[in-house]
Amino acid sequence: MEPSRKPVTILMADDDEDDREFARCAMRESRLANEFRCVEDGEDLLDYLYRRGRHADPKESPRPGLILLDLNMPRKDGREALREIKSDPTLRHIPVVVLTTSKAEEDILRSYNLGANCFITKPVSFEGLVDVVKVLDKHWFQLVELPRPHVPDEA
Repeated sequence: MEPSRKPVTILMADDDEDDREFARCAMRESRLANEFRCVEDGEDLLDYLYRRGRHADPKESPRPGLILLDLNMPRKDGREALREIKSDPTLRHIPVVVLTTSKAEEDILRSYNLGANCFITKPVSFEGLVDVVKVLDKHWFQLVELPRPHVPDEA
């Protein structure tokens, strides 16, 4: 018998409100038990991860077990945020899935070079996004063993 897993918080960083809402609906449609949180850009993502400003309360900003990261965002883009996350020993263990409209080979290669765990081009249909969410669930939450967070949520 498999031990029951505690639901993991999924944190999406994407400046497009429609994309965030489609992802939220796709999570519901896929019946994921995971908590889903969103931030609007790379600055907000790092504030969330470091619990700064409006993200200071650990109960409101639980440590994510998976980050969905758009590349093209204002203030701090996904590439810059990815570089910072993967260079920080307290954050680098969090899997980062780049979920973006780009199909450019340069973006794919650069994302992996910066430490992305996965690169997915956003599907054009809602049904395609539901399929992506189901695959992410199966891979990241059913098959893969994720490390426990280095920093407890109470910190």
